[in-house]
Amino acid sequence: MFSAILIEKTETGQTCALKQLDDSQLPEGDVTIDVQYSTINYKDGLAMTGSGPVVRRWPMVPGIDLVGTVSDSSYAEFKSGDVVLLNGWGVGEVHWGGLATKARLNGDWLIKLPSGFTGQQAMAIGTAGYTASLSVDALVKFGITPDQGTILVTGTPGGVGSVATALLKKAGYTVTASFGDESEKEYLTKLGASDFIHRDELSSPGKPLQKELWAGVIDSVGSHTLVNAIAQTKYRGAVTACGLAQGADLPGTVMPIILRGVSILGIDSVMCPKGPRMAAWDRLDKDLDRDLIAVIGAEVGLSEAMQAGADIVAGKIRGRVIVDVNR
Repeated sequence: MFSAILIEKTETGQTCALKQLDDSQLPEGDVTIDVQYSTINYKDGLAMTGSGPVVRRWPMVPGIDLVGTVSDSSYAEFKSGDVVLLNGWGVGEVHWGGLATKARLNGDWLIKLPSGFTGQQAMAIGTAGYTASLSVDALVKFGITPDQGTILVTGTPGGVGSVATALLKKAGYTVTASFGDESEKEYLTKLGASDFIHRDELSSPGKPLQKELWAGVIDSVGSHTLVNAIAQTKYRGAVTACGLAQGADLPGTVMPIILRGVSILGIDSVMCPKGPRMAAWDRLDKDLDRDLIAVIGAEVGLSEAMQAGADIVAGKIRGRVIVDVNR
């Protein structure tokens, strides 16, 4: 038997509860894992609360991240005792995920835990931090350099924005971070932000072309926030887009794109191939201050995961939530 958060479909919606399940209920896969830690991402919150159409196969164990020890494997790359890491791949949507004490997964989806991290640290980073690293890599590869100006990071103090701020600072960039409450500024300053913009200044409809402020942008919010960020980006700058916390719509015009040559760089962390996935984790291993990981992450037990999911959807969570699934 193992413990798991299980989401089940009902005639009127869904239920979400902590349950004891039999090992025979685990889905198909060639690697079985004793899970150590998982996380709560925004997508997990949507799934557990039923606030968004995340779950596409029922019943479902949520949790798009996990780290744990291989207990059984028929996949050539992994053997019993290996510590492995999962981010994305539709887990928690179409395949049972990490908010459980056991998981069975496709070996192609896994990577070995980088030697520089503990399992707890890797989950403090999680998909959010790994997505942030992909976003920073995209700006660097595009050619945005620190001397070209300030980088705007939206969605702070959430997980993507928190890690992106820390990685950008380490790479030599000047960061302006969005915020919602004055109390968040101290936290964001510790991560590396040197200036701030209130999220309300970005979240309402704005002009198609605005004052050029940013050499680049890392956005995890979408909707009007993303549109305004694009409208404020300098000539031939770039904006990465990886989230939709405000909405999936893009209520803007092509004017910044065709008149200023602003590029929008889409960031997909779910199905990202192993090469860029490993490069993103290499950046995290090399550039993310281990002391900052403790600042970014807060820990809860498996029984507290559902409340944490509701809190993240309500915008009450700062940074990352780590789930110790064995308590």
